[in-house]
Amino acid sequence: MTKLSVNINKIALLRNSRGANLPDVLKAAQDCVRFGAQGITVHPRPDERHIKYKDAIDLKPILSVEFNIEGYPSEEFLSLVEDVKPRQVTLVPDAPDALTSNAGWDTIHNTGFLKEIIARLKKQGIRTSLFIDTDLDQIEGAAATGTDRIELYTEEYAKNYSKSPELAIAPYQKAAQRAHKYGLGINAGHDLNLDNLAYFHKSIPHLAEVSIGHALIADSLYLGLENTIQLYLRQLK
Repeated sequence: MTKLSVNINKIALLRNSRGANLPDVLKAAQDCVRFGAQGITVHPRPDERHIKYKDAIDLKPILSVEFNIEGYPSEEFLSLVEDVKPRQVTLVPDAPDALTSNAGWDTIHNTGFLKEIIARLKKQGIRTSLFIDTDLDQIEGAAATGTDRIELYTEEYAKNYSKSPELAIAPYQKAAQRAHKYGLGINAGHDLNLDNLAYFHKSIPHLAEVSIGHALIADSLYLGLENTIQLYLRQLK
């Protein structure tokens, strides 16, 4: 079964806009779990414009599901995840001022760097995943780093889905097959939503987890958080 991990960054962004604790990020995470989410994802950035480092620390002891922390592996970020010890760390190549993740790793040119980081995290018992595009050479490069999983960057799929689902999904199917061949687990995320998730799920073999935040939180403004999570879970059946 493919797990749904809810990214709660946008809840933190709303909270930060007023400087108080409304909405309560910790309660929202617990509510997501209560409503059926099988994981919680956060992506603390250096400027802490949404999830703060303290949020990640405070979330770990209250979560009964898998905790996934995303981020660029700066020394500050690595110190955080070594303290928190989430079940999974997803490494992204974002610049500090990136609005959102917008490209996968160049695993070929960064093999040595990524090997060192991944070995460090594995010593702490943390599963690793690399945010990555569908280029097959980069998939092979990811396998060479020692990572446990990859997270397929799905913006291109989402952009092209309405034009032709078959053409949009084809590179992702090939990437998933290549990843599985090399023993890599497969996650996916970015711009997946209620329109395109079911087709992606049924078309991608060995899909372990999807991480969804922006669309899910936006949908919840109209549909309610509990109902929205249930709707997303139905797409994964």
